[in-house]
Amino acid sequence: MTVLLGEVLAALDARYDPALAEGWDAVGLVCGDPADEVRSVLFAVDPTAAVVDEVVATGAQLLVIHHPLFLTAVHGVPADDAKGRLVHRLIRAGAGLFVAHTNADRAPCGVNAALAAVLGLADPVPLEPAGDDPRAGLGRVGALPGPMTLREFAGHAAAVLPATAGGVRAAGDPDRVVRRVAVCGGSGGSLLPAAAAAGADVLLTSDLKHHPVSDALEVPGPALVDVAHYASEWPWLPVAADVLRRDLGDRVEVGVSTRRTDPWSCRADAAG
Repeated sequence: MTVLLGEVLAALDARYDPALAEGWDAVGLVCGDPADEVRSVLFAVDPTAAVVDEVVATGAQLLVIHHPLFLTAVHGVPADDAKGRLVHRLIRAGAGLFVAHTNADRAPCGVNAALAAVLGLADPVPLEPAGDDPRAGLGRVGALPGPMTLREFAGHAAAVLPATAGGVRAAGDPDRVVRRVAVCGGSGGSLLPAAAAAGADVLLTSDLKHHPVSDALEVPGPALVDVAHYASEWPWLPVAADVLRRDLGDRVEVGVSTRRTDPWSCRADAAG
């Protein structure tokens, strides 16, 4: 049966309600005709040139990304501009572009739910509830299957998340016992007070800065685990792909990009 882009968009919006997005965010359809037929959809974290190469190579008719290509207002998309070039390439390939960003962060089956699941947290609930659904909101907090030290938990995170040049860093006593874990995919340092209020022993998130981490270690509260931004959000991709496939009754081929879009390419350690 033919599936039109408009039907795919409706399925995506039903799972990642645009009303859950931040007011400053830019979510939804960037390019594409809702009347066009869709046979294949590809999910990725970032709209990079390498990901667009994959769209062209696989013949997908829709690229669903987490990070917006255009987060601020633009007045043109010329092909000699790096971002404009991606739009032109997608249109020439007959592919649309769709963004699910902060609405996917808050969705019940979104980025933070997937991050909590891959870490094995039991009965996770939002750190900051949003909307009428108690399962919707920013971040998650839940219990590990059994206690771990902070060092062991950091190793567990490194084992279940995509490997990146930045790796996994922990701040706090490495032997501290961790039972209750708070997570936030992407830049979630602002959720530290909510994690503390929820009784978390550790907050795992990304893009933590030196001074806030140093300050946090001087007062009672959760330990901190910092992972790559890309790694914290990647677990959503296979979940989102599976959900869309089931929502459309297996009438569309759905896949996850094989391109690692973490921008850091290597890590150097001091000799000796």
